[in-house]
Amino acid sequence: MEKLLWVLSVQDNKEQGLTMQVLDALSLSFNTRLKWFEICVVSGIFSILGTGLLWLPGGIKLFEVFYTFGYTAALASTCFLMGPMKQLKKIFETKRLLSTIVILLCLALTLCTAFWWHKKGLAILFCILQFLLMTWYSLPYIPYARVVLIKCCSSLQS
Repeated sequence: MEKLLWVLSVQDNKEQGLTMQVLDALSLSFNTRLKWFEICVVSGIFSILGTGLLWLPGGIKLFEVFYTFGYTAALASTCFLMGPMKQLKKIFETKRLLSTIVILLCLALTLCTAFWWHKKGLAILFCILQFLLMTWYSLPYIPYARVVLIKCCSSLQS
């Protein structure tokens, strides 16, 4: 019986086409996606741990490597919940496009600060900008969160 099921599944795979076979092979179960999400979020702690390395002599390079690794892992965590293609589509939506571009620019500038410019103040500034931009990028995932934040900020201003 198992051989019959195997033969039938092979014929189904031939009919599906190569693209569908590859996508089926790459799909993850919900539990696997959840585990990798947790791993990426925990790896995001490296960005916080890297901050302590900033004050060591010559620690700016270690700080930038740890911070960039942790930040990238935290960004990648959402790919496991939604799936990479859906995440890429959402990243380039009009309400997130500017945030995405500036986040990637700040990420690159943070690394440039560490490896070429050696300015701790700029490194911290770019890290703060990354945090603020990531918050602004994440808000549309929560209904009306941007509207509430804008109203709160405008009420604080007046």
